[in-house]
Parts: sequence; structure tokens; C-alpha cells
Amino acid sequence: MGNYFESIYIMKPLVKKKITILLTGLLIVIFLAVSGFLIIDKLLSGKIKVNDIKIDSTAALKINLLKQVSKKNGITEWELSAKSASLLKDQDKAILEAVSVVFFTKEKKIELTSDTGTLNTKTHDMTFSDNIEIKYVTALLQTDKLQYSKKEHIISSDARVRLEKNGSFIEADSMIIYLNDNRIIFEGRVHGSFNKNFNIQFQ
Repeated sequence: MGNYFESIYIMKPLVKKKITILLTGLLIVIFLAVSGFLIIDKLLSGKIKVNDIKIDSTAALKINLLKQVSKKNGITEWELSAKSASLLKDQDKAILEAVSVVFFTKEKKIELTSDTGTLNTKTHDMTFSDNIEIKYVTALLQTDKLQYSKKEHIISSDARVRLEKNGSFIEADSMIIYLNDNRIIFEGRVHGSFNKNFNIQFQ
């Protein structure tokens, strides 16, 4: 009997200690929960003020392998592809890299390539720059800058251009290609070397 009551006497302090630890832990959890609730409630009920917000107007969404087709009255006018396109915020403009455009005429097609370009996403007008080449059958045209107007369906350049075809060449200060008429006009200081097979029309 003495050993039995001695065991109970030894166990009581241990049980009391465990209960005290559990109660203390529970109180801490309750305190943290109440404090957290009060903090969150204060944040939600008050006005949150953020200073120095800056919006970058040139922020862009970049698209890889862009492809686009333009049609008019069911007829394809051009097909555009680019290695990448950055769509500029609030500017209706896409900056293109590694550009390739196929323009369709009544007879054949004209292939244009350039390192860079821009596309107006509303009007579908385009500009091209850096290593520009236009190929049409045996003709090759090179220049530093080009513009395309969708409404008129023309390609033009105010920069110096050089056209090579059938062993002949022509250079000029500017030019306009009328895609609907398969016709090209050179302006400014025009000179070149021609043979009897040279024809400045794209035909």
C-alpha cells in the first residue's frame, strides 16, 4: 500500500506540469489569433495609401513567332511573319524583329525582309529598317528605310534605293511601288546602267 500511494504522489506534479504547459500554449494561440484579427480588421476598415506609383508607357507584351494576314474584299494583300513582336502599351504599335512580309499583286508576289520593323495594329501601316531587301522574280531592291500604307497598298521610301535586275541597276533618292498596278516610280537623283532587257515595272 505504501508503494501505491507513493506512486500517486509522484505522478501528480507531472500531470500538473503538463496541464500548465497546455493551458499556457492555448492562451498564447488565442492571444495571437485575437491580435491578428484586430490588425487585419484595422487594415481592411482603413484607407490604404500607396505613394510613388509609376506606370511605364513603353511596357510591352512580347510575342514570339508572330504571324498575321491582311485581306481586303476577301483577297489577301499581305502575309506578315516576325521572329518576335513587342506590343507597346497604349500606342497601337508593335515592334518587330526579323521581319518577313509577302505582298500580293495581280500577277505575282513581292517578298520583303528586314531586321526590324513596326506595325500599326489599327491601320496595319508598317515601317521597315535595317538590311531591307525586296525580291520580285529576278529583281532585287535594297534600301535603309521603307514604309507601307495599307489604304493605298503602296510601298515607299524616302531613303536612297538601289534596284538590280537582269544585269542592270538603277539608283534613286526615293521611290514608290504601286502594288495594285505592278508599277514602280523612282524620283530624285536617278542614275544607273541599263541593258535592253531592263524594265522598271514589276512584271
